[in-house]
Amino acid sequence: MKQNLKENTILLVKVLVGVLYCLPVLLAVLFAFHTNEDIGTIPLKFFTTPALDNFKYVFENVPVFTYLKNTAIMLIIIIPVQIILGSVVAFSFAFFQFPLKNFLFTVFLMGMMIPAEVNVIANYTTIQNMGLMDNYLGMTIVSFVSISGMFMLRQHMLTLPISLWEAAKMDGCTEMKYFARVILPLSKSIIFAQVITSFISVYNSYLWPLMVTSTEDMRTVQTGIANLVRDMYWNPGGALAGAVICMVIPVIVYIFGTDQIVSGLTSGAVK
Repeated sequence: MKQNLKENTILLVKVLVGVLYCLPVLLAVLFAFHTNEDIGTIPLKFFTTPALDNFKYVFENVPVFTYLKNTAIMLIIIIPVQIILGSVVAFSFAFFQFPLKNFLFTVFLMGMMIPAEVNVIANYTTIQNMGLMDNYLGMTIVSFVSISGMFMLRQHMLTLPISLWEAAKMDGCTEMKYFARVILPLSKSIIFAQVITSFISVYNSYLWPLMVTSTEDMRTVQTGIANLVRDMYWNPGGALAGAVICMVIPVIVYIFGTDQIVSGLTSGAVK
């Protein structure tokens, strides 16, 4: 009896914390279907007749599909490159011995401790000098390497039985065949987790795409919809509708990918 009461209390606390955490998002979705007149009433009306005027305004006045296209192109370029480079580097650190291996791996880990904002000016100057402004390569090249993804892949590969590697070498299997036919299939969960986390990170990126693009035709979802914030004073409903449109895709991806993210993050926890 006491055990059940304790478990139910803990569950109730978790639900309340979750609701409080999601409350701003829930309110944004709720008021996105309010008219500006209803949003501006005092006292505030939480429930009223749903209206789609705000979404109609966004789709008629903001090139949402252009923003989505540019974001999709970034995702198509960045995610495969991150997976390929990260898995190859992780395989090298996990299965090969070479000079300064531990030192180089430590240098990689130190890169995780450097805030991305520290490198913004240097990256911007480099991209500008290369003539890659308003260019998909300029928008994506700084994200080609994911140190955290490489680290997770390397830790996962270290958990794989070394006997597989030894047996493959005895059978005459080359390193690349072993990598492609054994390592990658056994690393599907961690790779999928990296795909989901990279998707959310790239989709939500704001500062870098804003810096290297100057035309509406090259804006991404986050930078483009953010322009609605300027209209927040006289059109709060439109700004909220734009925010909701931005949230829909990553929320759906995260919901369906949560299990894979947890599986991937814990796959290398126990050896």
